Amino acid sequence: MVTKKSESTGKAAASAAGKTLHNPKASKAAKSAAGSALAQHGTKDVTSARAASAAGKTLANPKAGKAAKSAAASALTQKPGKKKR
Repeated sequence: MVTKKSESTGKAAASAAGKTLHNPKASKAAKSAAGSALAQHGTKDVTSARAASAAGKTLANPKAGKAAKSAAASALTQKPGKKKR
């Protein structure tokens, strides 16, 4: 089973996501994670497995900027967890 998260992207993370999407030097993974975070601003939607993977890659990338990492962290925080039995 999958549990639904109750978080949503806050103003600061949404702003960072917007900056990442407008950055021509941002990687494809960073933009994917930022898009996911921005799409979840003000909603209770959760991050898909593909976007969570992109967020993980962005956080592990030493060349990723602060805004990209902020957006990626927000997206990763909203990934649904597996319910323990």
